[in-house]
Amino acid sequence: MSDQSSINYQQLAEKIKLWAIELGFSDIGICDVDLKSHEKALSKWLEQGYHGNMDYMARHDLMRARPSELLPGTLRVISARLDYLPTQAKFAKILKQPKHAFVSRYALGRDYHKLMRNRLKQLGQKIEAYCHSLNFRPFVDSAPVLERPLAEKAGLGWVGKHSLLINQQAGSWFFLGELMVDIPLPVDQPKQNQCGQCVSCIKICPTNAIVEPYVVDARRCISYLTIELRDAIPEEFRPLIGNRIYGCDDCQLICPWNKFAKLSVEDDFQPRNQLDDITLLEIFTWTEPEFLKNTEGSPIRRIGFDCWQRNIAVALGNAPFDQAIVDALTSQQTDSEMVQEHIDWALQQQQLKLEHLSDNKNERLTARLIRTIEKGLSRDA
Repeated sequence: MSDQSSINYQQLAEKIKLWAIELGFSDIGICDVDLKSHEKALSKWLEQGYHGNMDYMARHDLMRARPSELLPGTLRVISARLDYLPTQAKFAKILKQPKHAFVSRYALGRDYHKLMRNRLKQLGQKIEAYCHSLNFRPFVDSAPVLERPLAEKAGLGWVGKHSLLINQQAGSWFFLGELMVDIPLPVDQPKQNQCGQCVSCIKICPTNAIVEPYVVDARRCISYLTIELRDAIPEEFRPLIGNRIYGCDDCQLICPWNKFAKLSVEDDFQPRNQLDDITLLEIFTWTEPEFLKNTEGSPIRRIGFDCWQRNIAVALGNAPFDQAIVDALTSQQTDSEMVQEHIDWALQQQQLKLEHLSDNKNERLTARLIRTIEKGLSRDA
């Protein structure tokens, strides 16, 4: 316990970083609260409607770039990184199996919000005990704050062209959280942006959601469409979603910096209920009670049962023709008009694929018949 007037803040900052590692964080950095340089871009993004139905983004407007308005007296933000990549990610394996469900890798285990917030709170309590008094508040997606620009300013990495934070030694497979404090800790230096001329993330996006470097139109993003959107998914995007039923990791998968990604040591982030390798048909049979049970403690639960069925129906429609899929879609009982709309669409897609298969089969039979006739003619000649 120390008298604030005699605190060596440089030493305290070093202690804080050690405490953070002891608490299980992968890395932390410290920055001031000045985000004025981001206000213009934030306003433009909102004016263009790129936030879609996420009304809370517009509601808080520029407060997101003004951390001190969230907690008056805030002088510094301690930004924390927590790696989440599971030891058996199975990215390519699942994406190449269209009848299996792809869940964004951050959502395979338990919800990270409570875990990170508790650790940030413990870190705040350690600082408070050392300083004798401290006004602090932890945030993990729980307040209107620009977490990536803050993390960038705190030296945890740079914001990539896909708008996610990239760390030179750890890629981008990590969560971010913030601890706001009212003490004048020394700040860390930002890292240089090292995306260079690379545009892999822009090119790989299935829906062209990265409309320009560093700008994402959420309305086109598969993560938004499958997680944030509560209405019908626009038809133009449904075929592009593939088997992605919760989120999308394509822009991270293609990023060359993720060859340095760190595997998570957290048991909570390891896959649960076989969601890392499960068929669409299996999860489509879940009743609502089964959905709630199997997603207990998972971030998936917050989208609700209707959106879960909506997403799976789209993926089933995108899968190769299978009579079992048609039977499952046909027999599914739902009171939701939205879900039924997507089931009907999926059935139409399966019918089109069946017709295409039939056409190809007929073409093959016709070609075989022609070859037989030609052989016969050559013998007669």
